[in-house]
Amino acid sequence: MSKSLFQKVGNTRIIPISLKLMVIFVSLLTLSNFATNFVNSYLARRQIIKLNNSIMISQLKDMYTAAGNQYQIYMFTGKRQDSVNSIADGVSRGFELENSMALAFNIEGKILFGVKNNSDQVINEEDKIDFSDQEALSVMNQNLESGHTDGSIVFKTAAGEYYGVYKYQPDWKCFFVRAELRAETMKTNLSLFGIISLVIVAIVVVFLFAGLAMYRRILQNVHKITGDLYSMQQEQQLSVIDLSQSPNDDVTYLAASFNSLSSTINNLLGIFRKFASRDLVAKAYKEHQIKLEGKGKNLVMLFSDIKSFTFRTETLGNDIIDLLNVHYDQTIRKVHENSGVIGSIIGDAILAVFGTQNQKGKSLEALEAAWQITEVTKELREKMIARKEEIEKERPLTESEEKVFKAVLIDIGVGIDGGNVFYGNIGSDEHMTNTVIGDNVNSASRLEGLTRIYHLPVIVSQYIKTEVEEAEPEKYIFYEIDMVQVKGKTEGKRIYFPARSDQLTEEEKNTFDQYEKALNFYYQGDWTKAKAEFKKCSLETSQVFIERMESSSCPKNWSGIWTMQTK
Repeated sequence: MSKSLFQKVGNTRIIPISLKLMVIFVSLLTLSNFATNFVNSYLARRQIIKLNNSIMISQLKDMYTAAGNQYQIYMFTGKRQDSVNSIADGVSRGFELENSMALAFNIEGKILFGVKNNSDQVINEEDKIDFSDQEALSVMNQNLESGHTDGSIVFKTAAGEYYGVYKYQPDWKCFFVRAELRAETMKTNLSLFGIISLVIVAIVVVFLFAGLAMYRRILQNVHKITGDLYSMQQEQQLSVIDLSQSPNDDVTYLAASFNSLSSTINNLLGIFRKFASRDLVAKAYKEHQIKLEGKGKNLVMLFSDIKSFTFRTETLGNDIIDLLNVHYDQTIRKVHENSGVIGSIIGDAILAVFGTQNQKGKSLEALEAAWQITEVTKELREKMIARKEEIEKERPLTESEEKVFKAVLIDIGVGIDGGNVFYGNIGSDEHMTNTVIGDNVNSASRLEGLTRIYHLPVIVSQYIKTEVEEAEPEKYIFYEIDMVQVKGKTEGKRIYFPARSDQLTEEEKNTFDQYEKALNFYYQGDWTKAKAEFKKCSLETSQVFIERMESSSCPKNWSGIWTMQTK
């Protein structure tokens, strides 16, 4: 797969299933641990409070005993405050928390003494301070009236809420209280909760990496399969997923099922490609449907036809199909290599269309395809000639073999024109075909027909000349051949022979220069000079003009346009 963690198909982000599983797993694991920690913390807090109560009860007993003893000392010595201070001093030695407190006060709330762990100051009765929580005092007095001299107590101070235990001391006529600040106990509990939480997070992180490693190993087959599927989506092309290293699990079974489906679709798509143009196949693959639709487009049409096809058919019979297939195999490849699509194949003729997907350079692509088609056809003829020469080294060809030899020497003509045409699908929902319709399509066919008359392999229109010269002006030299009015048309048009600049010899350039000189006299109506100049030209096309001018004189009101009587 791509290095990106979250890939996109269209506008939808694809989240790896392993990540989803890991997020769920980690979330549940973390939630479980924190919930367990919370429950443990809550139970621990209750246990801590219970333990604190036990400790405070023990300390309260000691304080109660010490208070009784100190009261006897007080009664003996008469030093009340010394006895009170001794009680307070003994109690403070058992404090553990910062805000631990011990105090004693009478039923009216007058404090006998009070001492806190975080304070060096001891409150005594001389300070004349009252116990602040009258509500708690009232409850204690009610309990005392009911005969309950001890119990639990919760009271509020400026420092916060305290909880603890008390016992009434009849000698001193005071409630002796041992208490702890609730917030401090909670703080200790929260601190413990925080430490455990950090431990949980650390353990989760360790297990996360371990889990990722295990998930990566277990789900590596899923990553590979989804990576292959993503590549197919991006390339708009189905292929087979490699399962050679995959385990025998249900995911592999799904991938194997996909491979089976992919192979079936590819087979159907391959068949479809053979009967439809490439742009139509691409559109059908992308949109998942084919509609009866079309629109006007500026395209270039290439029309190629085999010369003397009737003679070849009569000579070869059914074997003409094999010859056509050899020819079309190379021709169609050259069209596709130059970004063209096959519009139709009609017997010995082929119509190719350029510019259906990319308008830039369509005329140049068509012209390149035209010359490549003529070259592969020439190569086929040369192979046939070489084969004949091998046979003749052993024996002469028979009359029938000679006839077959001439039949297989395929020669073609190519006409190219361009312009606005209709391009799309026509027919019905039950049967349709992709086609191109327009005057320029017929024009390409007429230009191909002119290759037989002018003895040239390729003839193009002014449209092609203009576009190619704009794209690559130095690659081709366009020599004007004639200005004709083909059958079925009311206007004349200039036709051109596109010669490759890098393949023209000086002799050939001189020949075309001579031809152009003669053509100028011909256009001007000076047929006498034109005929004399054409006779100096070795170009086979010149003979067409010589025969034309010998069979008739220059027409009155001559415009330079020759009207063709045949297609």
